[in-house]
Amino acid sequence: MKNNTLKIIPTVLSYLLILNVCPVSSDSGKDPFFKSRHDMVENDLKARDINDPAVLKAMEKVKRHIFVDKSMQGSAYGDYPMPIGQRQTISQPYIVALMTQSLRLTKKDNVLEIGTGSGYQAAVLAEIVNHVYSIEIKPELAHKAKKLLKSLGYKNITVKAGDGFYGWKEHAPFDAIILTCSVEEIPLPLAGQLKDGGKIIMPLGEKFWIQSLVIGTKKGEDIEIKNLIPVRFVPMTGKAEQKK
Repeated sequence: MKNNTLKIIPTVLSYLLILNVCPVSSDSGKDPFFKSRHDMVENDLKARDINDPAVLKAMEKVKRHIFVDKSMQGSAYGDYPMPIGQRQTISQPYIVALMTQSLRLTKKDNVLEIGTGSGYQAAVLAEIVNHVYSIEIKPELAHKAKKLLKSLGYKNITVKAGDGFYGWKEHAPFDAIILTCSVEEIPLPLAGQLKDGGKIIMPLGEKFWIQSLVIGTKKGEDIEIKNLIPVRFVPMTGKAEQKK
């Protein structure tokens, strides 16, 4: 049987912490959740190791409460995941910020996201990069996220329903790929759609157990990975669930 995964090479992780200042928005009077969002950025992100100005600005701007059910909006800025239906979740703010920061994105980058969910991570990415291509395997979530992101005015996000295992060949190669679902091995199609020197970030490990959030850099035919932190994500479904 053909092997659909790519070999990965583990290395040692190192961090460089730099202090940055994120400007505060002036729309606090119009947004009842402004203070909660600002406190989240100050206490859960800047007080830890999130220091990229572009990431902090995006996290300050994107309104997380819009991406959860109205009944849970009062808790939207707590640093924990929240259910969004279809047995899926929206990641905690710190993880969203860490994954985004680790990719070291620029305004010129085109990013592939696997697992649109409610669209929150895509919105954060869209504040920083040129274009976000996002795939959601559950049609109901894909449709809902697409409609919401369009209503928010995002013209640099393209969402489709499909199996993220296969990536989005028509728009490849990508400067970065982000998986918001766990995999046991890197799907070969995704590795093939990543630019040489590009980065991929994902939860790597067995489903329903603690995984390792890893950042990978493509070097020729291999992807060199660095372990970041332990995490727990819902598993990738579809092709990834089938036995190899």
